[in-house]
Amino acid sequence: MRIFILCFSISFLFHFSTAQKPNFSYLDVFDIQYVSDPQIAPDGNWVVYRRMGYDIMKDRSSGNLWILKTDGSQHQKLTTREVAESSPRWSPEGDRIAFSSSTDEGAEVYMYWMDSGKIAKLTQLPFSPGALTWSPDGHQLAFSMNVEAKSPVIAKMPKKPKGAKWADAPRITDRVYHEADGRGYIKPGFNHIFVMPADGGAPRQITSGNWQHRGTLSWSPDGSKIYFSANRVEDWEYRFRNSEIYAVEVESGAITALTDRDGPDYNPQVSPDGKYIAYIGNEDKRQAYQVRKLHVMQSDGSNQRSISDDLDRSISSIHWDARGNGLYFNYDDKGNGKIGHISLSGKVTRLADNRGGTTLGRPYGSGSYSVAENGTIAYTHSRPEYPAELAILKPKAKRPIKITDLNAGLLDYRTLGKVEEIWYTSGFDGRDIQGWVVYPPNYDPNTKYPFMVENHGGPILNYGDRFSLEMQLYAAAGYIVFYPNARGSTSYGEEFGNLLYRNYPGEDYNDVMDGVDYCIQKGIAHEDQLFVTGGSAGGIMTAWMIGKNNRFEAAVVAKPVMNWISKTLVADNYFGYANSRYEGQPWENFEHYWKFSPISLVGNIETPTMVMVGMNDLRTPPSEAKQLYHALKLRKKETVLVEIPGASHGIASKPSNLITKIAHTVAWFDKYSQKTENETKE
Repeated sequence: MRIFILCFSISFLFHFSTAQKPNFSYLDVFDIQYVSDPQIAPDGNWVVYRRMGYDIMKDRSSGNLWILKTDGSQHQKLTTREVAESSPRWSPEGDRIAFSSSTDEGAEVYMYWMDSGKIAKLTQLPFSPGALTWSPDGHQLAFSMNVEAKSPVIAKMPKKPKGAKWADAPRITDRVYHEADGRGYIKPGFNHIFVMPADGGAPRQITSGNWQHRGTLSWSPDGSKIYFSANRVEDWEYRFRNSEIYAVEVESGAITALTDRDGPDYNPQVSPDGKYIAYIGNEDKRQAYQVRKLHVMQSDGSNQRSISDDLDRSISSIHWDARGNGLYFNYDDKGNGKIGHISLSGKVTRLADNRGGTTLGRPYGSGSYSVAENGTIAYTHSRPEYPAELAILKPKAKRPIKITDLNAGLLDYRTLGKVEEIWYTSGFDGRDIQGWVVYPPNYDPNTKYPFMVENHGGPILNYGDRFSLEMQLYAAAGYIVFYPNARGSTSYGEEFGNLLYRNYPGEDYNDVMDGVDYCIQKGIAHEDQLFVTGGSAGGIMTAWMIGKNNRFEAAVVAKPVMNWISKTLVADNYFGYANSRYEGQPWENFEHYWKFSPISLVGNIETPTMVMVGMNDLRTPPSEAKQLYHALKLRKKETVLVEIPGASHGIASKPSNLITKIAHTVAWFDKYSQKTENETKE
């Protein structure tokens, strides 16, 4: 009898595990983990990475450093400290790891010794360090850090009486760029480059002047110079898209400009023999989108040339191979993250696919990699079924090996929505448009489901075949989710991305609606069960769509721009739109700005609309969302305003706000769904 009960129990558990897996749920968000910033040792034997997750009590992401061998063995936490750790960087000999970590006073530079496992704090810095970089001999560390400056003084106030409680002093600025979304007011100051002994000691500032010195740092092989990018030009605040490559003498602080053109040049990387400087950049044509190209020049700045003209994709994160014959790099192609290698003659070899998985809310491009001296690559590998895991690609190997499985304890016991890639034809000009459909868990093709369009932000960005918390939670709520890469999306070349130049929103609207019609023709979507949402540029597109047609049962417009005239002069990036997005300034071309403002279509909207925005949003300020909500209220249309306290433009930066966004969207759509249970197709 006991044997029968035991066998029955095992059979029941097996049946439950294979047929009764619950769907992914809101609280599962807090159990998700992912790999970030993997750094492989110079000899290719070890990888240190930042293991990320969400703290359910503090409602934020957090990360500690972990280390393992490239065969997946000896997986362990690097230190015993339970505080934020980031930016691990191997010494040239691979015997030490420098990293940044939080303390009660702020972030500091720490050192970890491989042979002993001991750690030490090396600094007492007034601000957080960035771009931590070893000198070639392993004796010094370079980093960038903010140096405070004084605010302008307009008036001299009388001295207040002792103990008096007067109002706070006014905030005064005379800078073009003085606030940033998610950061708020930017205190006066400039980033500068510092060097310090790798064994600890006083940091020494080696750049000066009222310019920002940010981005990657690269030492010359003899350690006498550091190459960096900055915008040390006259009128630099107004030439905000510009940057140049410079060399600074480590001992004297003398700075030499190596490039000089109108446009961004950045991410300098010195070749192993010191003869060449590789860097990324382009000449600024004042377009909506331009492909970032890989350039090479002699170390003195001569013979500057692009070597990636034949690759119509933007390049990022460059690293020389050990022999100096070419460089590794990141690029996105058709919504998928790639790692490639390019020779100095311009020959491109695709090495790895599926780089990504570190932007978990929505399926944007992301992820990173590093390369050992023998060519072994460690990178963040993601598919729609899981966020970033650590993958190793050996030289000449045909496929990578995934050596972590951080979410097996969760995702092996959840039923996710299946993600399917689709292609369809634009009715406007016959272009091929790519999109993805996410089906509800345990999808039944004979059942009728509500169909949700999810428009991506940017708009000069791309969605892809990557893990997404938001898409999976929408699918788990019973919705088929369609997310397209309409024209203007990246990863399809410069011409495709630049179709929105002075034309946004434009025919990208047609691309999205053509995708809806395609899904209807395929029986995936149904005319009486259409819903639409999107955030930021996706919010703009959502508002534009319901202003152009009344086909949707309900809409959620999240953090939109409704009025380009007001947005352009109020947002934190107010200075960046004229001429590259629209012709002239708003007061110079009022009609053009108004033509592409969704508020101009508000008189057409009949769709029940939820409007959502973070109350601390500086990119698409709450005043933009309120213009839509107030207009709909005045027209007595069905609408509701959801304002999220403390949230900036990145609403989902706090996991509870990500859940808030999804839960409110689902609740609004459910209210206007024609069914309480899935209908069987006729």
